[in-house]
Amino acid sequence: MSYGLYVVTDRIIGRGMTHAAMAALAAEGGADVIQLRDKDMPASDLIAEAVNIRKITEDSGTLFIVNDRIDIALASGADGVHLGQSDLPAEYARSIVPDDFIIGISVSTADEALRAVKAGADYISPGPVFPTATKSDAGNALGLDMVSSISAAIDTPVVPIGGISGLNAASVISAGAEGVAVISAVFGGKDAVSAAAELKEIIQKAKNL
Repeated sequence: MSYGLYVVTDRIIGRGMTHAAMAALAAEGGADVIQLRDKDMPASDLIAEAVNIRKITEDSGTLFIVNDRIDIALASGADGVHLGQSDLPAEYARSIVPDDFIIGISVSTADEALRAVKAGADYISPGPVFPTATKSDAGNALGLDMVSSISAAIDTPVVPIGGISGLNAASVISAGAEGVAVISAVFGGKDAVSAAAELKEIIQKAKNL
């Protein structure tokens, strides 16, 4: 299981593309993980997107994660769910999902990372690492030192997010991260497939793969 290139879908950054269309482009570019994230879409529409993405990721062998909505994740047959600090706590989520179901947790400190791992998280996503305009409530940038601190504190894979691009992805891996989570770096330009492929190559080189 690899978390190397973790791509999050976003309708605004995607400029009108459906989540499934974005997922297809990310998978074609070599994404290891695709997360469906939409905090505003009605559940009836979100489950339709999730089912379509499940088909795409099954065909490509890509992990499929749903943000926040554990009900949508389970109903669509996703591989896992990603939870924030104000979502259903991981220990309760773990009690209602299959044993092999992946749970990722957003954190901003080493203490939060340690609590998330103790609660059963399979990976940790600290952020934002760098300043980002993608998420208005993301908070202040944590910097690479925090990525190093969290990576050293736990054995669980660390997949940072926030302001990561082809220009700085290698530095995030060098700081101890297992992978990088991106949105704009893939969907912010004109060619998402090429952008994903280039990022994947940068990550693999940084990990000496």
